[in-house]
Amino acid sequence: MEIKEIQEEIKRMYFNKDRERGIFATFTWLTEEVGELAEALLSGKKESIEEELADVVAWTLSVANLEGIDIEEALRKKYNLSSNEKGRIP
Repeated sequence: MEIKEIQEEIKRMYFNKDRERGIFATFTWLTEEVGELAEALLSGKKESIEEELADVVAWTLSVANLEGIDIEEALRKKYNLSSNEKGRIP
C-alpha cells in the first residue's frame, strides 16, 4: 500500500469528523499524539512506540486532508524523491 492509498483510507474513515472538529482541534490531537510518542520513546517499549508512530502518521494525514495536501507529493517535492538524487537534508 502506498502513502497516497493510506491517506485516502484515512480520509474515507475520518474526514467528516475532522472537518467538524476543524483544523486547529485536529492539529491539537496531532500534537497530543506526538507527546504520547515521546512518552513511548522514553519507555523504550517497541510496541508502544509502534502504536504512537502510527497515530502520529494518521493524524498528520488528517491534517493534510483538511488542507487538501497530497502528502506523498509533498514528500516527493520536499525530499526530491522523484529524481535519482538522494534528496536533500531539510
